[in-house]
Amino acid sequence: MRHLISFYIFFFFMVVVSCKPNNPSPPPIVNPDDELMDLVQQQTFKYFWDAADLNSGMARDRNTSSVVTTGGSGMGMMAILVGIERNFITHDEGLARITKIVGFLETADRFHGAWPHWLNGSTGKVIPFSQYDNGGDLVETAFLVQGLLTAQSYFDGTNTTEVGLRNRIQVLWEGVEWDWYQRSGEKVLYWHWSPNYGWKINMPIRGWDEGLLVYVLAASSPTHPIAPEVYHQGWARNGAIKNGNVYEGLELPLGSAYGGPLFFAHYSFLGLNPNGLSDQYADYMLQNKNHSLINYKYCVRNPGNYTGYSDSCWGLTASDDPDGYSAHSPTNDNGTISPTAAISSIVYSPVQSLEAMHYFYKKTSGLVWGEFGFIDAFNPHRKWYADSFLAIDQGPIIIMIENYRTGLLWNHFMKNQEVQTGLTKLGFSYKITN
Repeated sequence: MRHLISFYIFFFFMVVVSCKPNNPSPPPIVNPDDELMDLVQQQTFKYFWDAADLNSGMARDRNTSSVVTTGGSGMGMMAILVGIERNFITHDEGLARITKIVGFLETADRFHGAWPHWLNGSTGKVIPFSQYDNGGDLVETAFLVQGLLTAQSYFDGTNTTEVGLRNRIQVLWEGVEWDWYQRSGEKVLYWHWSPNYGWKINMPIRGWDEGLLVYVLAASSPTHPIAPEVYHQGWARNGAIKNGNVYEGLELPLGSAYGGPLFFAHYSFLGLNPNGLSDQYADYMLQNKNHSLINYKYCVRNPGNYTGYSDSCWGLTASDDPDGYSAHSPTNDNGTISPTAAISSIVYSPVQSLEAMHYFYKKTSGLVWGEFGFIDAFNPHRKWYADSFLAIDQGPIIIMIENYRTGLLWNHFMKNQEVQTGLTKLGFSYKITN
């Protein structure tokens, strides 16, 4: 009997040993930053995919509006490319959507080649942005063209659909009369022109703000280019664009005190890579990095004693607020935090931006998270939380996170030979990466 018991013990031991895996590996450790960035990109992508205008494929100006936005749709096209790369949609689905957008733009209202700020997504007719703003908007057109040229580079296949799309984008790009917006040859570009009111708004595009891209594209145009002096005299104001003062312990190369709202560091640089980008006025990576960190340090210091400001809750830029809409900045601060400000600066201040992203998602009781990612803005001091999502604020979030992770949009936009020619023409040094 004892021998029989010993046999069973031996048999059980051998079975257990034989069932144990050889060289067992520990479960994979998920990077919490990557996991959150995946989630934020996917949720934000829904704004440009699920909430897009059904007829045109264009991005709606805001989630509560039926009008479509041109600049926001340029960002939307770049977001679609991220969606393809992140497997939120297939390559063919993204190609079909951008082909639809291009088809809409081909017949939509244009004014000397420039699209208006807002369009009717069903008819393609202009919807006035304000009383006198019912014509071409050169800045919004630049953001739209940025997206078009990035898509043109991305869809590089030899099939009929992709070749045709690239050719159609080229025609749209060549149709923008950038030089006409010099207003009879002045050495500056103008933001608006109306077929009814002409140049009545009278807004020259001068730096420093979000308009750098306008001059880069205008200089790059193969059909309607501007001369370098338009950039130097108009945009750079013969060097008066420079700042050089110190704020929050950091020197600001360009612009107004404290740098202004943070979208200045975002909109022109969704495709235009600031890494290695410099000219006689600034190193643009340094400009944007210091601008972002000045904004961050100001919020940490919190001279207005607003509720909620901290090293993980920061970011001032143009957004909705309890009183309407305003271009928030350290010199225009009413306690409103805009998640897009901190998150879209991730390429300049990754540690601080990721800290803010975790805080907005995990530490605000869900009040800052919604159907299309982070809400437009919130003001904890006044216990106000937006129910809005804006294309021009959601776009930089998904795009700049991707540029931080892979450089996808920078790489494709900067490949454009005409853009490279324009940058060289204006005296820029720049970097091309694959």
